[in-house]
Amino acid sequence: MRYISLLLFTWVALAAQAQDWVELHHSYKGKDWIIPLRIREVGEMHADEALRQFSFDMIPLEDHEAQQLSFSMEQIDSLLFSSDLPDSLKGHDKYRVFTLNIHTVGAQPIREKEVWVDCHFALDGMGEYSHYSGTGRIRGRGNSTWEWYDKKPYKFKLDEKSKLLGLEKARNWNLMANYRDVTDLMNALAFETARCLGMPYTNHTRFVEVFLNDEYVGLYHLTEKIEVGKNRVNISDEDGLLLSFDLDDGPSLSPGSGDNFSSRIYGLPVCVKHPENPSEAKLDSIRQELAVIEKAIQQHNYPLVDSLVDIPSFIGILQLHEYLYNVEIDAPRSVYAFRDKGGKLTFGPAWDWDAAYDFDWSNMYTGHNYFADYRELLFGTGPATNTGAAYHVNGFWTDMFQDSDFVSLYKDRWQSVSDTILTHVWAEMEQYLRHLREGAYERDIARWPIKGKNIDTEVDKMHSWLTNRLSYINKVVAAYPSGSPYVPNDDPAEDDADYTIVNGELVVHKTLDFSRGYSQLGTIDLPKEVVSQLMGVTPNTLVPLNADGSQGSNTAAGLYGAWFDEYGNTNSWSWGHVYIESNDLYTWHYGCHPDNCRSGDTHTVRMQYGRSRKQLNVTVTFTIK
Repeated sequence: MRYISLLLFTWVALAAQAQDWVELHHSYKGKDWIIPLRIREVGEMHADEALRQFSFDMIPLEDHEAQQLSFSMEQIDSLLFSSDLPDSLKGHDKYRVFTLNIHTVGAQPIREKEVWVDCHFALDGMGEYSHYSGTGRIRGRGNSTWEWYDKKPYKFKLDEKSKLLGLEKARNWNLMANYRDVTDLMNALAFETARCLGMPYTNHTRFVEVFLNDEYVGLYHLTEKIEVGKNRVNISDEDGLLLSFDLDDGPSLSPGSGDNFSSRIYGLPVCVKHPENPSEAKLDSIRQELAVIEKAIQQHNYPLVDSLVDIPSFIGILQLHEYLYNVEIDAPRSVYAFRDKGGKLTFGPAWDWDAAYDFDWSNMYTGHNYFADYRELLFGTGPATNTGAAYHVNGFWTDMFQDSDFVSLYKDRWQSVSDTILTHVWAEMEQYLRHLREGAYERDIARWPIKGKNIDTEVDKMHSWLTNRLSYINKVVAAYPSGSPYVPNDDPAEDDADYTIVNGELVVHKTLDFSRGYSQLGTIDLPKEVVSQLMGVTPNTLVPLNADGSQGSNTAAGLYGAWFDEYGNTNSWSWGHVYIESNDLYTWHYGCHPDNCRSGDTHTVRMQYGRSRKQLNVTVTFTIK
């Protein structure tokens, strides 16, 4: 805990005051702004007309080593003592644009995503919600939004769990900059649409104008952090599970994080958000749990999938991505799922929507262009086969469209919301727009100019695009192929084992689906203990071999693997027919070049484990159908 003393420029007999708050008033861009501070945090106040510096000390009680937390204003117009009414007596207009003042210790800049900076927060409730004044830490957040743009997003952690602007108590919060999005509505609209689709634990929207160390830094979207907690994703702290399907947090782009893996069958990048710092045994357990679900989806076994997965949330996340055309599910990025103890895997909360709405990726580093074509489709007119799709989305998201029960429920759930989803959500956006147009838009665009963009024009484009897209999606979903009923296979011919052992070597047979090209289902999985036993030592290398047994070149994108030509030699992508690619010694992805291969082709290729002059060959025969 910390207490704060405040030095002001006016003699004030604080003991005579019986109020709860002191409000510092200052002017910026013709508007009166308030920095609310709790009286219990204020020590003495005295005047020094020669100074134009306001400061207060953060003093940790355990060591009494003061840290100066200072801020200066060009002009303080007035100081007011007042009582802040409880939330129950306030207006609760969540659509207002509130004000957040952040002051870092010694006015330190926030330059990194990994380094926390101590600070003080003062949040003006504007008579709608209680003020907030307290200490905590702040740092950068985001991936492309942090790297590419001058207007930075942030995450902050309060020292004590607190309610902010009517949102439930928590310590961790996000400030989204929305710089790519001229309307500032894309995330807010997606959250509200998710609520209409019944998505669980959907985030909320509070717009705030932020001052950082007395500098106006613009309009931000204040919202919850996705995390496990009583007021967030409310699952068992001990036995609950929170996952993120996210390329940036997965093993290929974050290989050393220790909390991720590639899923066994579909090769999805999976990051374990809860429990934190999972052991290798826990990671393997989660991977196996997910593999059971993947196998059920791969076989489009609706009864089994329904017993393992919350189908409404699975349908909801697909409908949300298709309707708003969020192509990041293709990577995927920012797709969350959770499971409580003994419960089903449930999808949500929905997150990260500034790459949706048909964003123009040709200008992704500097552009702000959206809403080009309302007819683009993620899953196509026939999701089970990606017919008419702009992206070849991983089969984990689309293979259930082969099942008639799933397709029927998907259509019914969309029809149940399609008549009202846009009218309700846009009515909510109009409420935000009414307040944003009272000056916040103007101040933000003056601080962060976007050449050639007019906010009202972009808002009109958004509404027009959504209207046309809703009508189009209604027709597309109604015409989805119906799929086939699930028929149990009482005598499955396939063997779950990926390998056999022949003359002390591993032999693998895989069937490639020509229509899927680079995006095959499944992986080649070779148990570490089997490989180590055959070699007599644990390997540390894996190399491709040419047809004559000589070492070939790694021409794949992963740490291990290669493109192999029609003769079984390693070659470049342009001459390649099949490939093996992996960042893992024991789990390999594979695929075929759709321009070079034909249905009916067979290719035999080899990989070799090695360590300390010991080798083990793995022969893989691919049959293309």
